[in-house]
Amino acid sequence: MPRQKSRPDSEILESALALMHERGPEGLTFASLAERTGLSAATLVQRFGSKPAMVKAALTQSWDRLLEATEAAIATVDKSPKGAVELLVALSADYGAIDSYADGLLILREDLRDPDLRARGKAWGDRLSAALGECLAGADHPNPTLGRLMASHWQGTLLWWSFDPTVDVSTFVEESLSSFLGVLRQGE
Repeated sequence: MPRQKSRPDSEILESALALMHERGPEGLTFASLAERTGLSAATLVQRFGSKPAMVKAALTQSWDRLLEATEAAIATVDKSPKGAVELLVALSADYGAIDSYADGLLILREDLRDPDLRARGKAWGDRLSAALGECLAGADHPNPTLGRLMASHWQGTLLWWSFDPTVDVSTFVEESLSSFLGVLRQGE
């Protein structure tokens, strides 16, 4: 395949992330990314400097995209408990099948190893919790603690689904979160 002269970093980083999902973080090398993108390994080294820097750039871009998707989903849901469920179901849609979810957990390991990426995860979690808190308690009296509890239940739901992925992830999430809200309403 002829070498391409130029590609934007965003495209290259998407390819890097795809390789990490396919082969694990260790499977991302300058050589594998060069083969995938049509750029030379030397060009990639020149752009990113080192493999850790390239991994971090790809994961930073991934956090940016997740935040964009989260903000877009927040903008489309009602500020109601039903809207909170719809928000988390929308964010679950990208998990896909079990292999994709499992690969994502391997990538998450890389986020947890880097303080800057952990900070991105915390900021995203705070934003998501605040939005869920508005949905659950109303925009006038948002309750980010309640939002964090729902986000935590959502993450647990995804993990439980992964052990028995016989139902579509979105269906499983919607049913579990609706049950969670039902229990909360009983305690009021």
